[in-house]
Amino acid sequence: MANIFMQEPHHIFSWNKLGNIKEGREDLGEDVPVVVYRLMEYTMNHVLAAEYGKEQADELFRKAGYLAGSELAEHMLDLNADFDAFVAQLQKLLKDLKIGILRVEKLEDGGGKIILTVAQDLDCSGLEPSNEVVCNYDEGFIAGILEKYTKTEYLVREVDCWSSGARVCRFRCTAEHKVQE
Repeated sequence: MANIFMQEPHHIFSWNKLGNIKEGREDLGEDVPVVVYRLMEYTMNHVLAAEYGKEQADELFRKAGYLAGSELAEHMLDLNADFDAFVAQLQKLLKDLKIGILRVEKLEDGGGKIILTVAQDLDCSGLEPSNEVVCNYDEGFIAGILEKYTKTEYLVREVDCWSSGARVCRFRCTAEHKVQE
């Protein structure tokens, strides 16, 4: 088996670096408790905010989410499906991966404006209310998925969050401009 860290710098992401999880974790399996995911996410957020400030930490999380969403869309979704089939496929994938339960709440301007909700969101469902939205990673994740599918850049911002007192995360997605191919 090739050493993936010798192929390119370990801090440069590529899909193949995810490895063969089934083979490598044959006894433990592919699932990880939410507490482990949140430990990684929130400690990383803490360190980034301490080093660079809250706004920069939020932006870095969006960028990481965007990369993850783009890669997930490219490797796990049919980007040639019609919109309804694509959404159904995405809903199933997010539920199967236990990321959350996606619903398209509103679609305007031929997809130029979309309101999405994610129930039981991996990042925040069950947090104590803090009167703030916290799902910056999800903002980037959704933007990356939408851009891969539509070939249009989207600005995605969370407008409601479990942490802000809502029972679902709600995202406003606005098409910015077509991406050069």
